Amino acid sequence: MAVRRKTYAFRKNAIVEVEEFHDGNYGKPGVRRKQRNSPTREDKLRANAREKAKRCRHRLLEYFTPGDVIATWTYRQDERPEDMAAALKDFQKAIRKVKAEYKRQGRELFWIRNIEQGTRGAWHIHIIVNEIGNTMSILQNAWPHGGTWADRIGKCSRYCPDFSQLADYLTKDEHSLEKRKDGSMAKPRLQQASYSTSRNMPLRQPKVDRLIRWKPEVKPKKGYRILQIFTGVNPMTGFMYRRYSMIREGEDDGRYPDLD
Repeated sequence: MAVRRKTYAFRKNAIVEVEEFHDGNYGKPGVRRKQRNSPTREDKLRANAREKAKRCRHRLLEYFTPGDVIATWTYRQDERPEDMAAALKDFQKAIRKVKAEYKRQGRELFWIRNIEQGTRGAWHIHIIVNEIGNTMSILQNAWPHGGTWADRIGKCSRYCPDFSQLADYLTKDEHSLEKRKDGSMAKPRLQQASYSTSRNMPLRQPKVDRLIRWKPEVKPKKGYRILQIFTGVNPMTGFMYRRYSMIREGEDDGRYPDLD
């Protein structure tokens, strides 16, 4: 049975991500191919969320490293925006100030942000920016509507080796559900959200190969080490799929932790 492999390369091949899955033209094992049912609204929402998080993760891998800044801009209660359009204007004014300061220092700004309104009405903006030495003070000076809370990528609790948890966190919206400790799903915590990135962060298309068979074990390329492995089962086909990332030895200077 044919297996497809997509290989994404980031930072001039310093980081490589691989997706492997059985060809969608095949049905479940031992069962003839069936006509697929039309996807439900929930199916479409989940698929869109996965794709948005994937593209966010890829931009994080290409344009950011541990040591860059994750920040949250909050609003004082008396300065909360009336709606998302007003919040977008607040963000645009602030990010222009940040960009101008980066330009003054001869640096290029890369950013990823999510504007969020909670179910109780509070607003805040999560933002990732590349560090240039005094980034935290630049962010603080650019935001006049409330507090600025900042940390380094790699120190925040939502960091993991391939940025997958961070990407999920940055792309959540009013449809996102969190799993409780007992396995049940909690109610959404957001009324609305607006995700976006700076325009200077294009992504390259992956290399696509067709393999003869599914290999039982993942092995890194020569000169690389594995960062993260994720496996699952495609509910439409019943077959396994997996995603794994690896980094070239000597490229990370210890910034990307081992799985151990």
